[in-house]
Amino acid sequence: MTEAATAMASGERAPDRKVFRITGADREAFLQGLVTNDLRKLAAGPVYAAFLTAQGKYLADFLLIPDGEAILLDIKDTIAEAFTRRLSMYRLRADVQITPTEIHVWRGLGPAPVAAVPDPRDATLGWRLYTAAEGPVAADPIDWDAIRVAACIPETGAELIPDDTYILEAGFERLNGVDFRKGCYVGQEVTARMKHKTELRKGFRTVVVEGAAPVGTELLADGKPAGTLYTQSGGKGIAFLRFDRAQGEMLAGDAKVRLAE
Repeated sequence: MTEAATAMASGERAPDRKVFRITGADREAFLQGLVTNDLRKLAAGPVYAAFLTAQGKYLADFLLIPDGEAILLDIKDTIAEAFTRRLSMYRLRADVQITPTEIHVWRGLGPAPVAAVPDPRDATLGWRLYTAAEGPVAADPIDWDAIRVAACIPETGAELIPDDTYILEAGFERLNGVDFRKGCYVGQEVTARMKHKTELRKGFRTVVVEGAAPVGTELLADGKPAGTLYTQSGGKGIAFLRFDRAQGEMLAGDAKVRLAE
């Protein structure tokens, strides 16, 4: 059985991802000065990283995968065009080319196809395979939201908000998405200050939800704003919380919410 056939049998295509190929002699050095993680880690496999504003706020997150004399960029389709256009603005005279591909992202749980790579964010996210094989969208898809909620993994378009989210509050250190020893990158100074000089007072946590509420519903604790409720699945959800107000029962509309144990 081919790798693509194995992927189709044991995984599913992720239709909301785009893959770009980054080539050129300066590709690694170019990215090293821009993104939150250390590109030298590509020697060992995929790298999860983000691109920030100069003020340290999230703009995009993505996976980078070594591919011979190239690096593959695996990114959410809704931010792909704007991000790659912005990335190209930084090229100047660097020997770097960023081109769209016809590669598709397949992902799954359990035994992985031979050429698949592990998702570097969390082991519960399984494997990813990059192939030209398109295949149908799964009729009975894996509940990735349930997996993300259980492991508190925020996602672009849901919890991660461009020009608003700080990656340390979003758990990027826990998700292997930031390196504090690599040196400078866009937004590095603010991120380092949050790491070394302040105690995080806000952040994402998995919560238990009794009832349901629309994504983005405000959480109240004793009538005071305590955060925002986002993705929900199987009686749990991901919430962005003010830790000092999230110790007891909270309300999201008519739903009752509390921190998961």
